[in-house]
Amino acid sequence: MGDSKLSATLEDYLEKIAVLKLRKGVARVRDIGELMGVRNSSVTSALATLSRMGLAEHERYGYIDLTAEGEKAAAAVQNRHTILYNFLTSVLNIPPATAEEDACSIEHCVSTETLAKFSMFLEFVKSCSKPDKPECLKMFDQYVQTGVRSGCTGN
Repeated sequence: MGDSKLSATLEDYLEKIAVLKLRKGVARVRDIGELMGVRNSSVTSALATLSRMGLAEHERYGYIDLTAEGEKAAAAVQNRHTILYNFLTSVLNIPPATAEEDACSIEHCVSTETLAKFSMFLEFVKSCSKPDKPECLKMFDQYVQTGVRSGCTGN
């Protein structure tokens, strides 16, 4: 996990607060609840924990703000999510909705080392695949669709 003090759920709250602030300019308890599919009381409880940890500020019935540390933690979660989503969609051809769901799950448990390798692989693929996918990824796509290896020299 990115920050050993944060549970996956608290990371999700930070991420959703950041998303709402970006989209709407503000984050409210009810908006977070709707976005996450949880009750307002659950949001309030999580916000109290995030406030105690120095990651968020929230006054009863007011808007929610992230502290500098909260913004940093939210950005780290969003970065992990983006890298994973891009890997799943660009390399493995996972449908966007499934990739979104899977990235949300994986982002909380992926190690820094593994994430760095995902990121490096994405950069590698982008740098050698203008304007199309590298041949090896095209062969992988074909293999996924047909179950037949073509053009592979190794076993």
